[in-house]
Amino acid sequence: MYKSLRTFSFLFGYLPVAAMNLKKFQAQKANLSKQEYDALIHTEPQKWAKGIMARTKSRVETSGLDYLPDGPALLVANHEGNFDIPVLLSEIPKPFGFISKKEVKKLPVIPVYMEDMNCVFLDRTDRKSAYKSIADTVGKLKDGHSILIFPEGTRSKGEGVTDFKSGFIRIAKDAGVPIVPIAIHGTSEIMEKNSNQIRPGHVTIRVLEPFSAEEIEKLDAKELIEKVKTTIETEVQSMAQRKADLQ
Repeated sequence: MYKSLRTFSFLFGYLPVAAMNLKKFQAQKANLSKQEYDALIHTEPQKWAKGIMARTKSRVETSGLDYLPDGPALLVANHEGNFDIPVLLSEIPKPFGFISKKEVKKLPVIPVYMEDMNCVFLDRTDRKSAYKSIADTVGKLKDGHSILIFPEGTRSKGEGVTDFKSGFIRIAKDAGVPIVPIAIHGTSEIMEKNSNQIRPGHVTIRVLEPFSAEEIEKLDAKELIEKVKTTIETEVQSMAQRKADLQ
């Protein structure tokens, strides 16, 4: 319970600082390139995420960062738990936005930051919103920004990788960008497996070899979905086995 209180107090207690820094960043925007501004904006969410993860006292191991390409890319990860976003923000040096449910817009400061990070908001109850989110994501990628997506749609809570929805393939094909698979294991240990109480977890993140834009264009959508899912799922299973062998 104590770790949960410390984590959530930092989550909201940091917002006034973040709001002041955002104003400073926005004042510099006119003098920076898109890539420079993305990198500048990324520093604050990364600092916030590192603070969150430090307060959970979790151990995070990250590998494969050399696979991150220059230029815009669609980052595709399995979705294990609520701490996937903080872990990835704290560990992935490449600036990225992500697709988020529209309810986040009700929070103070956070949605303003997310808009400058090039996040896309989705109303899951509205089919038109889903189509628009795909178009908005393609637009962000074509404009030179990277986006993270969880094709499972919902958290697996550590119960293995579930089926991938097909929207991410259309996004990658329409935007003409590479897909970077990312395997996540262990985030559900922090919260979901503890009746939503925060406890230290052992999280493993691995960035995997990208699928090039040329390869994506050539492959059939169903085949590509299966290839990306299998690539991530195989690595998640390997992570789980390695962790079990150490116990």
